[in-house]
Amino acid sequence: MTSTQQAKAKTLRSLHESGTFVLPNAWDAGSAAVVAAAGAKAIATTSGGVAWSLGRTDGHGLSRDESVDAIRRVASSVDLPVTADVEGGYGESPEDVAKTVTGAIEAGAVGVNLEDSKAPGGPLFEPAQQAARLSAARAAAVAAGLPELVINVRTDVFLFGIGAPEGRLDDVVARSAVYAEAGADSLFVPGLVDLDVLSALVKAVSLPVNVMAGPGAPTVSEFGAVGVRRVSLGTALAQAAYAVAQRSAIELLSKGSYDELAEGIDFGTLNGYFAR
Repeated sequence: MTSTQQAKAKTLRSLHESGTFVLPNAWDAGSAAVVAAAGAKAIATTSGGVAWSLGRTDGHGLSRDESVDAIRRVASSVDLPVTADVEGGYGESPEDVAKTVTGAIEAGAVGVNLEDSKAPGGPLFEPAQQAARLSAARAAAVAAGLPELVINVRTDVFLFGIGAPEGRLDDVVARSAVYAEAGADSLFVPGLVDLDVLSALVKAVSLPVNVMAGPGAPTVSEFGAVGVRRVSLGTALAQAAYAVAQRSAIELLSKGSYDELAEGIDFGTLNGYFAR
């Protein structure tokens, strides 16, 4: 493990200590370089964006090797800390998770997202099962020489509507306590953007809270006002980029014009991001 990677892990960890930071998720080297140039303090990958770029579906559609290869390309393209979306760890067992975390660290990641869902829509791992997986992730990080690895545990209680609505907050709070004890550093609750509920959650848990934002969600400052530490976009940035490609192709094929391409990044600027 290099001192540079350890320093990046400490930098990523420090971002969770106060204020609110933003992670516009990347899916390849080009998107990572663009996000870095925009002023991001760290880069997060999106499993959905990575999957689509490889002709796979999101939601455990990637293999461990495909995910690790994508992490390596992103991490080698930027000088910022990279936290990697490794979905459910590419296997249910703690040993599977350990292999994935080891691979992600070797590829240059200094943080990982680890889901507690077994498949899109659920079911979820029982808290004790997910705790064993988190403990394995932490042990793998220590064995790899990166005990500072930031483990962002994702719970899909709200995203997938698990359990009765009135019990979901309590479920997340209970899971957070178990996950923190097992080695998680932050809590990711996609599907939850209600500021009142988030305010209650932030006050009830010890872990910094991460939300997934997008069109129609509160602003970063509004999330920050209720104590959210980390705001990410999931697949939203990739979806927007693909929408530009689709609109441009439709215009070209139907009208023979190029107006949708007018605000593209200058060729020399984009090419220059990789003149390292």
